[in-house]
Amino acid sequence: MNKIVIVDDQPINRSIYARIAASVDADVEVRTFAEPREALVAMLADPPDLIISDYKMPGMNGATFIRHIRAEASLADVPVIVITVFEEKSFRFRALDAGATDFLLSPVDHREFVTRARNLLRLRQQQLLLADRANSLEQRLQHSEASLQQAVRDSSERLAQVIDAVPALISATDREGRLLFANDYYGQIADCDAARHIGEDIESLLGAETGARSKALDRLVIQNQKAIHSFEEELTDRTGAKRFFQTTKSPLKNAENEIVGVVTSSLDISERKSAEKHLRFLAHHDALTGLPNRTYLTERMSQEIARARRGDRRFALHIIDLDNFKSVNDLMGHSCGDAFLVAVAKRLNTLKRAGYVVARLGGDEFAILQTGLRDSASAAVCAEEIAGVLKAVFDVDGRPTVTSASVGIAIHPADGEDIEDLVRHADLAMYKAKSEGGNQHRFFAADMHVRAGLAAALDSDLRRAMERGEFELFYQPQIRLSDSAVVGAEALIRWRREDGTLVSPAGFLPRAEENGMIVAINEWVLRTAAGQAAAWKRAGLSVERISINLSPVQFQRQSLPLLVTQILTETGLDPRCLDLELTETILMQDIEQVAAQLHHLRGLGVQISIDDFGTGFSSLSYVKRLPVDRIKIDQSFVRDLVSDPSDRAIVSAVVNLAHSLDLVVVAEGVETAEQLEIVRAIGCEEVQGYYFGRPMPTRDFERFIQPQGRTANAV
Repeated sequence: MNKIVIVDDQPINRSIYARIAASVDADVEVRTFAEPREALVAMLADPPDLIISDYKMPGMNGATFIRHIRAEASLADVPVIVITVFEEKSFRFRALDAGATDFLLSPVDHREFVTRARNLLRLRQQQLLLADRANSLEQRLQHSEASLQQAVRDSSERLAQVIDAVPALISATDREGRLLFANDYYGQIADCDAARHIGEDIESLLGAETGARSKALDRLVIQNQKAIHSFEEELTDRTGAKRFFQTTKSPLKNAENEIVGVVTSSLDISERKSAEKHLRFLAHHDALTGLPNRTYLTERMSQEIARARRGDRRFALHIIDLDNFKSVNDLMGHSCGDAFLVAVAKRLNTLKRAGYVVARLGGDEFAILQTGLRDSASAAVCAEEIAGVLKAVFDVDGRPTVTSASVGIAIHPADGEDIEDLVRHADLAMYKAKSEGGNQHRFFAADMHVRAGLAAALDSDLRRAMERGEFELFYQPQIRLSDSAVVGAEALIRWRREDGTLVSPAGFLPRAEENGMIVAINEWVLRTAAGQAAAWKRAGLSVERISINLSPVQFQRQSLPLLVTQILTETGLDPRCLDLELTETILMQDIEQVAAQLHHLRGLGVQISIDDFGTGFSSLSYVKRLPVDRIKIDQSFVRDLVSDPSDRAIVSAVVNLAHSLDLVVVAEGVETAEQLEIVRAIGCEEVQGYYFGRPMPTRDFERFIQPQGRTANAV
């Protein structure tokens, strides 16, 4: 019988955990305690097989409680699961240092609780079995000294049998990576007789890639003379399925206490991983239709807003409400209504394109996030496609059913610069469409005539701005981490209207892309920034390069190398001081035509950077074909480096791959000291962000780069 002890000062928690624990196994005894000291006394009298404890309890916290447990010989090896509402890693580290085995976040998921408890109980039973066998063998050895050698042989064979029965990969290798022992579980995973590989390189059993990684870790164990505890790795079993293991590596010592090899044990945690994946899916998807839910949509919108901050990306949010769903529910019942919603979801999903999100918000309300928007007309086309796929008759439980939809459209950034405004404005537009009879779409700006009028007014204002010289450049410093020097400045355009209002790029560059004025604006930026950089050089100010963003339209409408050559000649700027930044949107056009122009520019001595790397659909496979000097990791990844291990892993992978191509890596959007230390540790050579300086006018930037004007944080 498995014995589980639950310690929690909250009665309702003890009751819930006890009920879940009772379902772990058919033969299980659950005891609950409100006070840790009372639990310790009881466990010393009757040791359990698994302890489940709250972290924060009056009088004694989880870490202290675990230390008391580990101090008792009879409880030292009993697995302990700590349940806590705190997500901070500091609590986990304290509990791990005290001897915790695993964690669960409160409120706990039933399936995850059962899976982890069951795995630890199995591990405990194997530990007890091994201990029992060991004790039995020791008694046999003591019983007859005359039969010592035979007993040793018997014990070795039986121990091997026990190890073979353990549901984990257990092996030993010598200092050269040759296999000394491998249990039968390897055969179940790799579909081979592990004993046949004894004396061979471990790669013969694990394969070249996995074997090489294992040997590299073994060398660390031997070199540091310390075990490597509990890291996760992925292996492919004999069926081709991915399996996940929690692996530990420990030194193997001889009678003289010399390290002669490494012992590796890997516990199969595939069930736990599957449960975690299932939980992540449930948190981001609608249970009825399987579509992404509001949470997923919100996260994607946040990413798209971050990518659009310079105005070279736009997107539309379509809120879709079915016009007659209530009548379907009333006439056919809720089960048919659910089937109808599933059918609607499938049809809407046929409209999905690369980067799009089709989501269910709740009830009969759906949404489509349309990315890569060229103009307002593209959003109207998408809305017409929505009406088109819903127009055909639905077959619901053998009965023909028709529907239509009211669609509201909000476009970023024109209709809102944050998620709340965009959703509210799209909702208002949807209700406007519904109030006018439904089966139609409406833009937030009431109708296309009003929108066209606003666009025409903006076109006129932009032309006047060019004539009157209302545009100006701000400069944001770029810092080299090795010596804290300002190595560059990114030129960022601003529009100061006649009344003194300062307009960000998001307020006018999207329209300039549509009407073609972006060519003239970008040429002005290029000429002005190059001239300013040349002036700084003549004045003896230390700025190694000036970075300028390019528009996709420039690659389509004019010979960029010719323009750059003219401007360099006019301004006298050294080509090596000019850094042209391309977005991944440019790379996804005609790659051969773009590559030809970039090679021409590189021949002039101009530097090339990939801006906002990771936000588009290209990859380093494209970058290696181009004459690129550096990549700039988008701030959407840097923002959550401190709290999100996934973003840290992505940035680390990008840095390693970039370095393999001899590229310099710049981290954008560094705003805190914690972010700075992480990007430094990962290997970024340069950084840019508010932590060092916001975009600033020319004179402010000149004061910034002068030694007496530097007030930046210590790098």
